[in-house]
Order: sequence, then C-alpha cells, then structure tokens
Amino acid sequence: MDRSSEAPPSPNATGRPPAPGWQGTWRFTLAPEERSVPQARHAVRDLLRRRAAPLTADRLHGLLLILTELVTNAVRHAALLTPTIGVEVAVDAHWVWVRVEDGHPYRPHALAASPERQRTGGRGLLLVQATAHESGGSCGVRATADGGKVIWAVLPLDRIAGGPPPLPPS
Repeated sequence: MDRSSEAPPSPNATGRPPAPGWQGTWRFTLAPEERSVPQARHAVRDLLRRRAAPLTADRLHGLLLILTELVTNAVRHAALLTPTIGVEVAVDAHWVWVRVEDGHPYRPHALAASPERQRTGGRGLLLVQATAHESGGSCGVRATADGGKVIWAVLPLDRIAGGPPPLPPS
C-alpha cells in the first residue's frame, strides 16, 4: 500500500495530532494495608500492558519494583495518618512517572548499605534511587498541600540522548 496517500492523523484542539493510546495519566487509591502492595503492582502492570506502553520488559520490571517499594513504605510507615494511599502513573512520549502519595509528613531519606548494618530493611529508597538512575531516570519526594508527601520516580521509555529527566508534572 502506498503510505504517502494516507491522510495524517486529525489534529486535536491544540493543533497537534492526538497522543497514542498509551499516553495519559491514571490515578487510583488503595487502602493502607499489606494486600494493597500486590494490588498496586498488578493494576499498574495490567494498565501499561493494556495500553501497550512502549516499555521493555526490563524497564517495566524496574518501574514495578519502584512502585512496590513506594507502596510498601506507605503501608508500613504512613498507615496511621493515611486513610488512603494515592497512586498515579503518567506516560508521555518519552517518560513514565509513578507517584505514591500518603498523608504522613515525614520525608524519608535513602539509607546507605554498610557492613555494620545487619538489618534487612530500611534500604528500599536506596533501591528506588539505584533503579531509577540506572535506567536514566530520577526520583524524589515533595510535600503536598495537606501536609503529606508524594514520592515519585520517572524512567525513560527508551534511552534518550541529552538532557536530565524531567520533574514530575504537578
């Protein structure tokens, strides 16, 4: 078939062609309970697969690992001050963001691994940072207007030459 005879996609109200079906922002809430951790992971995995987001298996695995750590932290450390945990996934032409919001004001910091430290816990954010940075992304935490926090990570859909990862959209 001669592709040159095909009409270009119709522009939307902004004058640009419509975004592919995998681009968008999706939000949902979870109870601050242990069972919410696998629920969040499966919901995001199924959403991104259903939308055919252009993520390699490794990138999807990294994103789901990050999500699991962030939801686990919210369940373990913020449940008393959090009636619901908010999860948001956003995908644009180059990046995928995941954000987890809770009502606890404490802004966590990654704990470095050391030989003296024999605990098995407490290094989840270190894992989040390493996974995000290894893929060319970044992560961070910010306060919310109601006194809680949002912990976010952004990963590239593919290797992008030049430029740092963007801050999460507000």
